[in-house]
Amino acid sequence: MTFGRSGAASVVLNVGGARYSLSRELLKDFPLRRVSRLHGCRSERDVLEVCDDYDRERNEYFFDRHSEAFGFILLYVRGHGKLRFAPRMCELSFYNEMIYWGLEGAHLEYCCQRRLDDRMSDTYTFYSADEPGPRARDGARPAGPEAAPSRRWLERMRRTFEEPTSSLAAQILASVSVVFVIVSMVVLCASTLPDWRTAAADNRSLDDRSRIIEAICIGWFTAECVVRFIVSKNKCEFVKRPLNIIDLLAITPYYISVLMTVLTGENSQLQRAGVTLRVLRMMRIFWVIKLARHFIGLQTLGLTLKRCYREMVMLLVFVCVAMAIFSALSQLLEHGLDLEASNKDFASIPAACWWVIISMTTVGYGDMYPITMPGRILGGVCVVSGIVLLALPITFIYHSFVQCYHELKFRSARYSRSLSAEFLN
Repeated sequence: MTFGRSGAASVVLNVGGARYSLSRELLKDFPLRRVSRLHGCRSERDVLEVCDDYDRERNEYFFDRHSEAFGFILLYVRGHGKLRFAPRMCELSFYNEMIYWGLEGAHLEYCCQRRLDDRMSDTYTFYSADEPGPRARDGARPAGPEAAPSRRWLERMRRTFEEPTSSLAAQILASVSVVFVIVSMVVLCASTLPDWRTAAADNRSLDDRSRIIEAICIGWFTAECVVRFIVSKNKCEFVKRPLNIIDLLAITPYYISVLMTVLTGENSQLQRAGVTLRVLRMMRIFWVIKLARHFIGLQTLGLTLKRCYREMVMLLVFVCVAMAIFSALSQLLEHGLDLEASNKDFASIPAACWWVIISMTTVGYGDMYPITMPGRILGGVCVVSGIVLLALPITFIYHSFVQCYHELKFRSARYSRSLSAEFLN
């Protein structure tokens, strides 16, 4: 440190009246970016650009900030627990303190992130980073002059591949990926048409062109997946993400079929006749789920199912209990009481379960139906009960869906705002 009282082994940080003594060596590698910037200050003018005031006699740096919020942040960067909001403090004010010291919302606990997003969505609040790098994911770590450019480059690459609205390049990359998904789906659907198969059998070049298109799409998806894995921060967390697992399931069958071609030496027509390879080829339909990376609607659906799994289990239990009761009663009324004039469609309880489920969901295919008067009365009760049971958890799922949609829409608006600023600059 080239500025400060000579000979002093430590410096004092005064944050809203609360004093903290730090050694010079600790100040150099302090996890909070704003504090570590004090080590590189060469004049009092440089110091006052970082803090609000400086006392040369006491070697004390004054920050006119919230002392309790800084205490929570300091405990977090020292490794004591996880970062949560300070009690009796507005979420937006605490988030403003985090940005000031060099952290961002990603460092909060998941429950606090949801509270922050809800609060910001309700008030339509946007925070911009005027400080160098406070929105960076590695804001809690000191970045030296040599490591900073590479970290910023990796962070930019990660956001480009993971967040389609984070930059203009990310939007272009997402658009290209969507085009490849659509092309691969069109080829997959067309290959199942009888006319296509007949033409492919007569014209070898048509089959070869479809295989070339398939190989190009697979190459793009593979390169995209590999790059995202390389630039990811946590490799284990990357592998555990559901969308990345789906990507792997969609890509792997192609390489398995290619490997079998190399090992067995069989032609493609013989391989496609095999049940296993036909199943593997049909697994390419998982590519459609890749669109969830680029569309808020699919992301909202996935997030809603994740947060409402208890309600979904409750709904499934309701349906199963009602199905067991009504199937047993319908089998008894339609088949068990009068064996001579019995309804053969209700010969067993499992067969009656099919009628119960299509009645409760008001689908009613008409392939089986009760013919006795008690059975018809039971059918009416079954339909009304199904409507009521299915409607009970819908309110919770609906409110969760709306909340998830606004949350994701707000996050997308934040990235779009940064994209607009980048485009104007």
